[in-house]
Amino acid sequence: MSAGDVPAALARCPLFDGIAPLLARFTAPGLPRLAELDALYAEATANAGLRPLRFIAAPDGVAYEDYVARHDAVPTRPDDWHDFFNALAWCVWPRSKSACNRLHLQAAEARAAEGLVGRGPLRDALTQFDECGVLVVGSDAEILQLLADHEWEEAFWRRRRHLAESTRFLVFGHASWDQLRAPFTGLCAKVIYRQVDEGWLALPAAQRQAEADVWLAAHLTAVAGALTPRLLRPLPLLGIPGVTPDSEREDYYRDRRQFRPRPDGQVAAKSRTVT
Repeated sequence: MSAGDVPAALARCPLFDGIAPLLARFTAPGLPRLAELDALYAEATANAGLRPLRFIAAPDGVAYEDYVARHDAVPTRPDDWHDFFNALAWCVWPRSKSACNRLHLQAAEARAAEGLVGRGPLRDALTQFDECGVLVVGSDAEILQLLADHEWEEAFWRRRRHLAESTRFLVFGHASWDQLRAPFTGLCAKVIYRQVDEGWLALPAAQRQAEADVWLAAHLTAVAGALTPRLLRPLPLLGIPGVTPDSEREDYYRDRRQFRPRPDGQVAAKSRTVT
């Protein structure tokens, strides 16, 4: 077994901070049993007024979103890192994950009532964000706009110190955590931006995470009528300072394989809110 087989080994890695306290509990090689994930979720959501939830071995041929909603149970493949990270996402983003689940079902029912086939843009966007979403929260509107405009070198390199002081990258997508175990050139997330005041940045990490979950659940619900995959902005995860040693060089940000300019004529989505 390598260190990569031990969940706790990831607790200090960049972009795993949202689930670091949970990862740190599992110091033995291999992934926890489903009963342990049940207990983890129950502890994480205690006294929060949220629905009870279990993690069960994935039945064959079930529709994931429908099954979660009808059974309060999350199909989870044992010994599967992707599904393990999905369980941890349910623990730290319980309101937002529930909102995604509810919006999926509402969209499916609405399309069926209209006689439409296919998943539709809302469900596609929700799936993209569920798999590889990041909530980028910052106190500097200019930094957020630079990121939304694909001004990667300016935001990530020239304003590196201010970015670190003013901006937090909160991973939502469980597939992103899985991919970050062995990052590769071009690894990209889908982003929602949010502007806050500096007081939010001063909150303890656990309080920031809980508040962000409340905000994101409300935000997804509010924008559901207009949400499409196109509105989720791309973000090259390996450009975030500290994620890879390669980012310590200025010329790293001139590699167009992953730091692509914004397509001409494309308007950056402005989904930020000041709290």
